[in-house]
Amino acid sequence: MDEPPAGTPAPTLVVVAHGSRDPRALRTVRALLRLVQEHRPGLTVRLGHIEIERPSLADTLASLGGGRAVLVPLLLGPGHHITYDLPRAAAAAPRLRTTIAAPLGPHPLLVETLYARLVEAGWRDEPHRADDTAVVLAAAGSRDPRSAAAARRTAALLSARLGGVPVVPAYASAATPTVRDAVRDLTARGRSRIALASYFTAPGHFATRAAADAPWTAAAPLGAHPDMARLLLHRYEEARAYPAAEPVTFGAWKASPHLTTTAPTTRRTPNASRPNRTSAPAAPPSSATARASCTPRPFAGSRARPRS
Repeated sequence: MDEPPAGTPAPTLVVVAHGSRDPRALRTVRALLRLVQEHRPGLTVRLGHIEIERPSLADTLASLGGGRAVLVPLLLGPGHHITYDLPRAAAAAPRLRTTIAAPLGPHPLLVETLYARLVEAGWRDEPHRADDTAVVLAAAGSRDPRSAAAARRTAALLSARLGGVPVVPAYASAATPTVRDAVRDLTARGRSRIALASYFTAPGHFATRAAADAPWTAAAPLGAHPDMARLLLHRYEEARAYPAAEPVTFGAWKASPHLTTTAPTTRRTPNASRPNRTSAPAAPPSSATARASCTPRPFAGSRARPRS
């Protein structure tokens, strides 16, 4: 499909949050959206929730009518919501030309936010105490093995950011180990100073429960941090770089044997040109290896045209 004519408004950025009964979650997400709009004045930004909270994603997409939208999940890794709920919601809004961006993680900007939250909670880099220090990366958990793989990758990146301090992923549900079990194992290995990094986008039941099991210090969730706003915009621009040839449809999504979430999910025609890669925003200091490993690979939701 041809590129939109010059002067066509940019697609609406629809931030897709999970939804929580904790009122702090909605306040946090709205504060994050304000940061996004401060970074990109003039961009239309909307919020939709997968469940529990209002506005629902379905209502948000219906309110947009036609035009173009990029759905950026405020989710940290692959799982049921991204592979099922978001494509289904997009297909239910056929007047919208919709692109689904990759989940937020893993990415160095997430690691920088985790580090900043640890510092706010009292973390200090103390190499002379490296032998008795460790971090538990508390995440929500998922039955999707890709989610655990993404959490392990984030833990490795955070460990590098902390100068080699061990970082062990643990989960509030659906996966093992639990935070309590991870703390017990680290303690048995002689780690007496164990901090908890809260790998949740906003406060809620899981984050609160995980923090209660922290034996030393517990960082706040990722929340409304400038690097989180930068990452949302990066995923938005990254998804825009993959031209959508036709609106995503639930039938086409469901029939595709190649669906993945390592890069934006779009529909392309066989003659569509391959998209150019986009560069991530300049990340704060981290290893070159970490930056390279977090660069998403091009992927389309339908069968991609073979490389010539």
